[in-house]
Amino acid sequence: MEIIGRTNEQHVFNLLLASQSPEFLAVYGRRRVGKTFLIKEFFQKEFIFYISGLANATKKEQLENFQATLIAYSKTPYTRAKDWPEAFRQLIHLVESSHKRGKKVIFIDELPWFDTPRSGFITGLEYFWNTWASSRPDILLIVCGSATSWMLNNLLKNRGGLHNRVTRRMALEPFTLGECEAFFKSKKFVLDRKSIIDIYMVFGGIPYYLNLFEKGLSVTQNINNLCFAKDAALKDEFSIMLSSLFKRSENHREIIQALAKKRCGLTRDEIKEATLLQGGGLTAMLEELEQCGYINVYNAYGKKNKEKLYQLIDFYSLFYLNFISKRKGIDPELWTKNIDSATRRAWSGYAFEQVCLAHISQIRRKLGIAGVVNYAASWRSKKVAKGAQIDLLLDRNDNVINICEMKYAQGEYVIDKSTYEDVRNKRTAFIAETKSRKSVHITFVTPYGVHPNEYREHIQSEVVMEDLF
Repeated sequence: MEIIGRTNEQHVFNLLLASQSPEFLAVYGRRRVGKTFLIKEFFQKEFIFYISGLANATKKEQLENFQATLIAYSKTPYTRAKDWPEAFRQLIHLVESSHKRGKKVIFIDELPWFDTPRSGFITGLEYFWNTWASSRPDILLIVCGSATSWMLNNLLKNRGGLHNRVTRRMALEPFTLGECEAFFKSKKFVLDRKSIIDIYMVFGGIPYYLNLFEKGLSVTQNINNLCFAKDAALKDEFSIMLSSLFKRSENHREIIQALAKKRCGLTRDEIKEATLLQGGGLTAMLEELEQCGYINVYNAYGKKNKEKLYQLIDFYSLFYLNFISKRKGIDPELWTKNIDSATRRAWSGYAFEQVCLAHISQIRRKLGIAGVVNYAASWRSKKVAKGAQIDLLLDRNDNVINICEMKYAQGEYVIDKSTYEDVRNKRTAFIAETKSRKSVHITFVTPYGVHPNEYREHIQSEVVMEDLF
């Protein structure tokens, strides 16, 4: 199958294949994002050994699977190893018996699943890398896992024998809008760009979800089938994902639910107050959710780290908590019936903001500041009576700050008096409280642009749907 997008990742893979040193690559990211597919499609002709861990299996079952895979690759009648160091010694024997030239690629998928309680798996992996593979310039060891917390704590932050042994790490991100468009084109789907944005607002750029779409059905029909029908493939996806990623997923769920209620995001102290979680455990869970792609941390303009804002950015979780979890009984036409509801309008506005925040580099390019040193931040007033929230501002070193207003609409967005005054008040409050001396420009990001009227002339720039692709 064709690899869609992933240009940077493929470049890294080529560098590792050409490397004259032993390489240890750790690939991680949320489930369904396409890690295994990407690695298998790119390296399929290079594998000297490929194995995937078994979910919820015992140490004995994992070792039996390891033995069977060794035999399949070598035809040597390996016996089942009594422990992991012995299993890795057998793997060393397999590789040393190979006549393959060039880089020898070993791929261990779903690495966390091998680490059953008291199994000694980490000890075996340490032995394999430290005593043998790390001195072999022809070895490329690739490990992959969706349980990001395990990958971080047991591998990337390892304080034992694997400390600093990983030579390259890769966090695989969801598809961009442009990659989603390429994906659907490769499947011969006929979709306009607004439809792709609407899909992204529900499912994000997760290839697994996109691959479930049925050709010939509308976007609305597909959402009904996947989320609300009696046997909907994704109706329980939220719980399945959390339990597969985190051992104690109840607390992670609580954080996500708290963030879903506050579209402007929460500080760490506000999360602590909303969930009653605290201390190092909360810090670890927030980091895990960030690494898994559920939340993002935005720097508060001009503030210290404790003022950072945490926002829910996992599109499906937001959709699930707003609609699927609140459904009453089975209604296969629920999404059609909600087409003009207040809940859907509110969700659409926030979801579109998240689409824009996932494509900040495209916004920078449209504004002509891709080559200008700038950084993205958020800002929240502490003085305005009703508060003033700026979800995205771009602070540039050419003496300009762009305040970005992201508005979802089915056609040209009409700035009315109320919207104009709200934006003007945000700008005024921002300048007064930050004492910024830079020129503060207003930028509107909308699907179809801003309708020309008396208020349109007060904005300095626009970004439209086409620019996000």
